[in-house]
Amino acid sequence: MTGNGTGDVAALREEIRRTRVELGETMELLAARADPKALVRHSAEAAKARMREQASLTAARVRGRAAERARLVRAQAYEKGEAVGRNPLPWAAIAAGALVTAVVLVIVRGRRR
Repeated sequence: MTGNGTGDVAALREEIRRTRVELGETMELLAARADPKALVRHSAEAAKARMREQASLTAARVRGRAAERARLVRAQAYEKGEAVGRNPLPWAAIAAGALVTAVVLVIVRGRRR
């Protein structure tokens, strides 16, 4: 626009239109910042997302530890099985003792009747 009042009317109208659009966007942003319900909702959604991420990480960590522990237990069981295979005498003694105990119980119960 020039100082004497003459100017391009179309350009002036376009500038007014752009200014209104910018003003509308600014007002929407300000309204969004001032809306307590929207702020609480956004905060709750962010907290949910953080909790889901934390739960996912914790579950992955627990699964990893459980798998590691299971491998360790399997290895220990294999070692114990190997030890029993090499020296079955203690297990045979336990089995014999259990058999003797069962026989004694049967005899004692038979005498009581």
